Amino acid sequence: MSDTPARVAVIGLGSMGYGMAQALRRAGLDVAGSDVDPASVARLVAEGGRGAASPADAATEAGIVVCVVVNAAQTETVLFGPGGVAEAMPAGAVFVSCATMDPEIARRLAARLEATGRHYLDAPISGGAQRAAQGELTILASGSREAFARAKPALDAMAAKLYELGDAAGQGAAFKMINQLLAGVHIAAASEAMAFAARQGLDLRRVYEVITASAGNSWMFENRMPHVLDGDYAPRSAVDIFVKDLGIVQDMARAQKFPVPVAAAALQMFLMAAGAGMGRDDDASVARIYAQVTGTALPGGAG
Repeated sequence: MSDTPARVAVIGLGSMGYGMAQALRRAGLDVAGSDVDPASVARLVAEGGRGAASPADAATEAGIVVCVVVNAAQTETVLFGPGGVAEAMPAGAVFVSCATMDPEIARRLAARLEATGRHYLDAPISGGAQRAAQGELTILASGSREAFARAKPALDAMAAKLYELGDAAGQGAAFKMINQLLAGVHIAAASEAMAFAARQGLDLRRVYEVITASAGNSWMFENRMPHVLDGDYAPRSAVDIFVKDLGIVQDMARAQKFPVPVAAAALQMFLMAAGAGMGRDDDASVARIYAQVTGTALPGGAG
């Protein structure tokens, strides 16, 4: 293998993975994509990438395999399931794992892959689909020095900020879970505040203007509450994502006997939204649950 691998496989061409594939291609890398949705693969091919019938096909001769799936179970299937990449990757290639998962699982997957002579970079991502397409993600990565070196061309193409957080898998995952704890709590709190403001009869656009210029603002309030103002719950990031991620936080905390009551309360709100049939809707749908429970009207008829 060369020091700068020209071929990159992207496994998972959803909103994030497709944007990352675009950024990789724009950086001049030879990108092959695989996804369960043939239309996503066809779109990549139409735009100048290469399509693959399976993850293994995409990974053949790829020095870097970027895996952008939903969770640890899907990551394990991509690696070691039928048509998986572990044996198809060239010796010495690096697997860049971007899914949010329990750090213990990241360590287990890394050990299993590294035993085959390949490298594993624990590299969860943050930033959203637009920043993925622009190559401006934040990547929270940990792994061996060799894994970082092998993945560098892809990391340079995909990230505006790369944090090197440790020399072994698991550290990146742990940092991501702290981020997700805060993100989930902030969405739930923002949703509660906006629905409460609606109950007071306040002009919600004025509320948004005031709060985003005040100490109560958060990145999630500023980013998510326009969805409530517009009554638009088409998913940018779905409720089910935070059901999963805050569930991981709870599992980690329970295993360590560490109290996380605020995160637990936020998880219950996401579970309520999912149970009401909003699991695949935008995570700002938590505001709709507050509105429904209290009989409060939100823009777009929610509540």
